[in-house]
Amino acid sequence: MLGSLPLAAAAMDVTVPREGDLSVTVYRAPDRQEGQLSLDDLGGFALVTETRTVNVPQGDNRIRFEGVADGIEAESALITGLPGAVIEKNRDQAVLTPEALIKATFGKSVMIARTNPKTGKVKRIPAKIRTDTRGRVLVETSEGIEAVHCSGLPESISFITHPDLSSTPTLSARVRSPAATTAKVTLSYLTRGFDWTASYTATLAADQKTMNLGAWVTLGNSNGTGFSSARTQIVAGRVNHETDEVEPFYIPAVLAQCWPTGTTTSDLRRIEEIVVTGQRRDAMQFSVVAPAAEAPAAPAELVKLEQLGDLKLYRVPERTTLNSRQIKQVRLLDRQNIPVELYYAADLVGNTTIASTAARKTIRTRNDTAHHLGLPLPSGQVSSFITGNGATLLLDEVPLRDTAVDEEIELTVGSSPDVQIESVKEKTNVYTRPPFLEGVVRFKSALIDEINRIEIQNATPAEIKLELRLQLPDGTHVIAADAATSTSGGRTLFKLPVPANRTATVRYQTEHISMRPEVRK
Repeated sequence: MLGSLPLAAAAMDVTVPREGDLSVTVYRAPDRQEGQLSLDDLGGFALVTETRTVNVPQGDNRIRFEGVADGIEAESALITGLPGAVIEKNRDQAVLTPEALIKATFGKSVMIARTNPKTGKVKRIPAKIRTDTRGRVLVETSEGIEAVHCSGLPESISFITHPDLSSTPTLSARVRSPAATTAKVTLSYLTRGFDWTASYTATLAADQKTMNLGAWVTLGNSNGTGFSSARTQIVAGRVNHETDEVEPFYIPAVLAQCWPTGTTTSDLRRIEEIVVTGQRRDAMQFSVVAPAAEAPAAPAELVKLEQLGDLKLYRVPERTTLNSRQIKQVRLLDRQNIPVELYYAADLVGNTTIASTAARKTIRTRNDTAHHLGLPLPSGQVSSFITGNGATLLLDEVPLRDTAVDEEIELTVGSSPDVQIESVKEKTNVYTRPPFLEGVVRFKSALIDEINRIEIQNATPAEIKLELRLQLPDGTHVIAADAATSTSGGRTLFKLPVPANRTATVRYQTEHISMRPEVRK
């Protein structure tokens, strides 16, 4: 097994900090539902690509790439540019934390610094760690064994860093180089803990004939590692990505408990002040704190669209920083004066009595250049507003599916209490039947249901357009109606105008047969 091969005698660790060019491409979670991102549940992933300059000694060496993402999938890592052969790759779990330092220095010498609060003088005392963090943190000094933080004086512990500990998550690669050289290395890997979504705002004009459409791309990074000044891309489209669960880098709290416990002199404190000597001192951080939310600011240019096979890639034109545990936004689009058609809609269950219900107010447009659009729109949430008389009001919030160029866009912008729809049944021996639809052939064996009457009350001061879609059981068909019909999504569709402050009526009749023959000419 390669992982068990010993390093040569001349082997050494070469630590490579993250520097150089950095690129992050974020993919959405394949099964993600629309809505806001949560840092505790990001199901997407990212492809990280970076360049680093490495001074590689001759022989067997372990190259340590510090600062990779917590959720790195080590098996996906691709390293190019290293001289010689890459023998093995490892995702190093041991990160520089108080717990890891205490475990690494168990039984070894440390230095305790105690400060006299009255004089400000610091007294340094040699000590040895005598317990790990599963119990009380005990140290042995010349005066005996004692618990940390129980002397009554402010104190800290100075550690000598361990070679297998890093201040950040690390990917290491064992290489065998024929000669010492300086190489420019490209590291690419997949990592969990990322996701993105699109958030749209549709602002309807006062005359309800045009709208403005704006959108933000919301990016989420739940890793403990941030990515500064990165070239950032997002990919629209569902990419199936399955992998084993990656164990997160866990940074536990280390507690120091005085002994004996349960007495009035017991003291329980968190080890917060730890001084590390060695080259990693400046980079060391133990607390994971979510950064303050930064106000989103539109860049000089909008996100640019590129075709990537059957996927759509949106490139952020300016470098951006994805901090640890951060959600941020970049501008996707701004389109003005998009022509829209306003209509009212309702979906009804056929052959059913339905109490009066409000119709949905809906706007329709087309995703093409003639309507000031003409670019693929990734799925997301749309917040619709209307402006007029110096006020802006929220109308509705609805999801938007992935919409290709030249596809129709329909957005619900609230319900209208002024447009009410009611459905009732009539007896066939009382009312005149509506005319049969053109091309319909009646069969004596077919069962005829009752006549259904739909009443639409329009209390608005203007004529409206109404669209009614009927949901009928399998084998049931509309055979007669006193309004024109068409089909939408496999359902019978009625389209009709309703005058201002008037009531319109639509009657229809259905038949049910187990297997309907083709219409005879």
